[in-house]
Amino acid sequence: MTVTTTAPRTIEKIVGGKPVSLTAEQTEAFGRELDAIRERVIADLGERDADYIRGVIKAQRTLEVTGRALLFGGILPPLWLAGTAMLSLSKILDNMEIGHNVMHGQYDWMGDPAISSRGFEWDTACPADQWRHSHNYMHHTYTNIVGMDRDVGYGILRMSPDQKWRPYFLGNPVYAFLLMVLFQYGVALHELETERIRAGEITLADKREILQGIWRKTRRQTLKDYVAFPLLAGPFAPWVFAGNMTANLVRNVWSYMIIFCGHFPDDVQEFSIEETKAETRGQLYFRQILGSANLTGGKLLHLLSGNLSFQIEHHLFPDIPAHRHAEISAQVRDICERYGIPFNTGSLPGQFATVVRKIVKLALPSRGQV
Repeated sequence: MTVTTTAPRTIEKIVGGKPVSLTAEQTEAFGRELDAIRERVIADLGERDADYIRGVIKAQRTLEVTGRALLFGGILPPLWLAGTAMLSLSKILDNMEIGHNVMHGQYDWMGDPAISSRGFEWDTACPADQWRHSHNYMHHTYTNIVGMDRDVGYGILRMSPDQKWRPYFLGNPVYAFLLMVLFQYGVALHELETERIRAGEITLADKREILQGIWRKTRRQTLKDYVAFPLLAGPFAPWVFAGNMTANLVRNVWSYMIIFCGHFPDDVQEFSIEETKAETRGQLYFRQILGSANLTGGKLLHLLSGNLSFQIEHHLFPDIPAHRHAEISAQVRDICERYGIPFNTGSLPGQFATVVRKIVKLALPSRGQV
């Protein structure tokens, strides 16, 4: 979506039963204040940030190597539990704090080919090149615009009352559970645009190259976790297989919870295509804030979430190293308070409970849709 520099119009949303709006003048000032935050962080990037990401990568690799080694002795329950826990943590770090953030280009300024956004590949079923388009471009450009942002429902769920209800959505809770436990495959299929295939707009043949990419990456991941490493363990193969499967399940469930809690709790807003036409920078920021939610918690939660516990800040500044979001969150919140814009934040259990409630509620038709 093109961000224009024409004079912004007054925009309004209803949040928690109360109107939230910015005048044209406020929108311009609001955008300038947020731009200033980004500029200050970009100007300050340096060795501290490089040391941080290299330290996280080193920790992730140590956890993976140690976890896989312990699983080779997994016939002993303490070793299996320790190995599975360490491998789970390594997969979460690779997915959330390393893969997601590196592929956003947060560390391209370092000039290190190993963590270049264009060449990075992660330990999950979704091909990185496809994710860079479906996430970096489609989601971050059209965040919460119904009919444009495929993250609103992932092509299988009804996550907004603005999505037209069909009897298919009676299975919303079942689809949501399956998406959670198989999340890496749900993300892998994202670029397939299954909702357009079901609607007859395109065919599977139109997505041949996408399917081939998904197949190559999924096959490689499957062979690695469920064939190669179990075979290396010889007679202990069943324990290694079970440990790898459990680690992938833990990573899937955790990633799903963090991402859904950042996008779908109570009072997170969706937008129409009409509302976002000729959108200015200030209006873009307004949409990103109202279309996001943060999580409260300690440093471990923030690390394991890839700092997506600061989803509001991430949607505002996706190219800033995510570990910096904690530092700027208070500044963003202060600006929101001064302009009367709600800042959605809450605990992981609290936010996830509202997500589950929304999934169940939207399985049924909204008033006037039957």
